Amino acid sequence: MPFLEQFIMEIYNFALIFNKSKSNLLLYFYLILITQLFKHEKILFILVILITFSSYSQEQTNRIEKKNEVYLNAFNLIAFKWVDVSYERIINEESSAGISLLAKIGDEWSGYDSERNYSITPYYRHYFSNKYARGFFMEAFTMLNGGVNEYYWDNYSEITDEYTWGSEEREYNDVAFGVGVGGKFISKRGFIGEIHAGIGRNLFDANAPDVIGRGSVSFGFRF
Repeated sequence: MPFLEQFIMEIYNFALIFNKSKSNLLLYFYLILITQLFKHEKILFILVILITFSSYSQEQTNRIEKKNEVYLNAFNLIAFKWVDVSYERIINEESSAGISLLAKIGDEWSGYDSERNYSITPYYRHYFSNKYARGFFMEAFTMLNGGVNEYYWDNYSEITDEYTWGSEEREYNDVAFGVGVGGKFISKRGFIGEIHAGIGRNLFDANAPDVIGRGSVSFGFRF
C-alpha cells in the first residue's frame, strides 16, 4: 500500500506539471487503481502521457480566439435613417481597431445631426476587462463626414432702414477627432450586442457643424 500511495502522488504531480487543469485527475486515479490490480504500471504510464498531452492540446485549441467582427447599428437606422455598418479586427485581448461606414437613406427630416449625409470613421478601442476583447471600453476615432448645412443670414440697410434675412444650403466635407465609451457583450457562439456613445469636433470646414456625435446600439457577430 505505501507503494500505491507514492505512485499516486507521483502521477498527481506529473499531471499538475503538464496539465494546468485538474479535470482529468479523477480519470488518472481510476487508471492507477486498475493497473495496480493487474500490475501493469507501464501501461498506466503510457495512458497518462497520452491523456495529459491530449488535454493540453485541447486547451490550447480552446484558447484560439476569433478576431473579426461585423455589426449593424440598429439605433442609427431607426432614429436617424442612417445605414451604419462596422468591421472590427481584434489586435489582442485588450485592444481592437475598426472602421464604420454611414450613409443617409430615406426622406428628409429635421433633428440632431440631420445635416450629415455620410461618414467614414476609423477607430481604436482599449478594453478594461479580464475577458478577451469585450466589456467596458474607451475609444478614440477620426471621422471624415460630409453633408448639407443650412446657413442663416441677415442684413440691415441704412438707406431703407430695413432688415432682410434668409437662409441657404451649403455643402461641407470635414474631418473630426473625438472620443467615446461603451460596452461590448458577446455570447458563447459569437453573437455581439454593443452600446456606446462618443463626441467629436470638426476642424477645418467653416460650413460644417462644430460638434458631431457618434453612438450605437449595435448587433453583429464575431468570427
